[in-house]
Amino acid sequence: MQLKNFLDKKAISPRLAAKTKEEVLEELVSLLEKTGKVTDREEFLRVIKEREELGSTGIGYNIAIPHARSKAIKSLVGAFGISREGIDFDALDKEPVYLFFMLGAPQDASGEYLKALATVSRFLRRKKARQDLMKAETVEEIEKIIEREGL
Repeated sequence: MQLKNFLDKKAISPRLAAKTKEEVLEELVSLLEKTGKVTDREEFLRVIKEREELGSTGIGYNIAIPHARSKAIKSLVGAFGISREGIDFDALDKEPVYLFFMLGAPQDASGEYLKALATVSRFLRRKKARQDLMKAETVEEIEKIIEREGL
């Protein structure tokens, strides 16, 4: 599975405005909405916050991958954003998070959903990709990095 299959350029932000965990979740859901694949913004936001309460999706390496399956999602969709200042996201390594990838999937999409999570995780765990993303200033630069990584 490739990122381009579920990451629409309309849902990429090289400069998130959010300053808190709550704000970043709201901003990423707003990015997902731009794709037309979110049928109920408030419902998906509720589900994504509930998932976050189970345990932070801040996986370390300055990365967070908030994700959830919901009846408010038409088909697999992703959003990507960069925080230039870093956000306290209760990450496993207690470090601030700069790179955020939100993933939403329909309630019944288990195999596809897990493959997408694995793809995102594999991509963001690559040190060079993370370093290059932190320098990216435009959506086009971010897309080129993803393409270069073969994902």
